[in-house]
Amino acid sequence: MSRIGKKVIMIPEKTTVAFSGGVFTVTGPLGALSKNFLPLVNVKIDGKEITLTPTKETIEADALWGTYASHITNMIAGVKTAFVKKLILEGIGYKSEVKGANLMLALGFSHPVNVVIPSGLKVTAEKNLITVSGSDKEMVGQFAANLRALKKPEPYKGKGMRYEGEVIKRKQGKKTA
Repeated sequence: MSRIGKKVIMIPEKTTVAFSGGVFTVTGPLGALSKNFLPLVNVKIDGKEITLTPTKETIEADALWGTYASHITNMIAGVKTAFVKKLILEGIGYKSEVKGANLMLALGFSHPVNVVIPSGLKVTAEKNLITVSGSDKEMVGQFAANLRALKKPEPYKGKGMRYEGEVIKRKQGKKTA
C-alpha cells in the first residue's frame, strides 16, 4: 500500500487537469505539461480532487501508484511556480555565460564547453552562479545534474561545480615530513 498514492491531490485555482487515453495533462499560468501513464493505475478526477487507485494487485501496479501520485503533484506544482536549481562554479578562471540557446562554460579544459539549453528551461549565469528554472521538475533536475557532471567538485580545494547548499567533504593535502 502506498502512503503517497492514498492521499487525495487537490487542484489549485487557475489550473486545469485532464486525463484521457493514458495521457495526463496539466495546464496552468506557467504553461502546460503532459505525461504518459500506463493503465496499471486508475486516475479519477472529481471537481478539484484527484484520486489514484491501482487497477490490479500486482507489484508493478503498487510501485507505480505512489510514483504517479508524485508525478501528478510535481506537475501541478510546476505549472503554478517554477522549480529552481542553483549551481555554484568555484575555481580560478572558471566562467559561465548564456549565449542565445547555449551555455558557454570555461572549466579549466583546453577548450570551452558548449551546452545546449533544452526548450522549456530558463538558464541564467551571473559571475559564478548558474540558475536553472522551469516548470518540469524532472527536466530541471536532470539538466542541473548534467551540468554538475561536467566538472564535479574536487575534495582538496573544492574547485568545480556544486549545488547551492551542497557540502563538499574536504581532504587534507600531503603532509611534509
